[in-house]
Amino acid sequence: MRWSDWRRHFEMNRQRPLPEGLERVEEVPEAWRSALLGSLATFQLGEAGEGRIAHEIDRAQLPGIDADYRTALKLFVAEEGRHARILGLMVRGLGGKLLARNWTERLFVFGRRLLGLRLKLMVLLVAEVIGGAFYGLLASRLPEGGMRRALEQICEDEQHHLDFHGEFFARQGWGVPMRAVWQAVWWSLALAAMGVVLVDHRRTLRTMGIPVSETVRAFVGLVREAASHLPVFPEHGARAARVSPEVRVSER
Repeated sequence: MRWSDWRRHFEMNRQRPLPEGLERVEEVPEAWRSALLGSLATFQLGEAGEGRIAHEIDRAQLPGIDADYRTALKLFVAEEGRHARILGLMVRGLGGKLLARNWTERLFVFGRRLLGLRLKLMVLLVAEVIGGAFYGLLASRLPEGGMRRALEQICEDEQHHLDFHGEFFARQGWGVPMRAVWQAVWWSLALAAMGVVLVDHRRTLRTMGIPVSETVRAFVGLVREAASHLPVFPEHGARAARVSPEVRVSER
């Protein structure tokens, strides 16, 4: 699939208005609100902090990328900023305040800044997968309403992001030993991120009645799916293109 297809996908997404009804907190059981806003505020901080990669891509010389990829990556970062705005509206609707700092966000940023661009993108993909799984779990428990629909939309976006980044990694042209190394890196990062979320958001999971076993299954399922997009074997790159972005947008 061409990078120009992804550029058009993100350009079309950028035209969407923000979801409505995020201030209607009466749809959320009162006993859930404190824990829920704490988790949403933490994830909001993470969604808001990807601007450095958008600048770095202009200087990067990597296999399989072109001007359309660079533009698409910047539009992806802008879409993450849109997610941050949506989560921010939810936090404020629940009566909370946005966070300026958080230990998990600082750890994520510190690790990312130590790495080259490809490793930064892999760390970012881990965050996308774990975040998407967590949003899906929250949406599955929330009653029908603005917050649930917004989280479901973010989950759909995160699935597209998985495909987008998977396409990038599939084009890197690594040999078998290097592909095995990157798979090991992927699972190490993913398992560490799962542990952090299980610890940092245990109150939300417990309050909303989401069993740890269900959370782990959701995380591992998406991590395994994402791993199938990474270049273990050359043909896996084609899996990220199984449905074109234009078709997905037209189906919404």
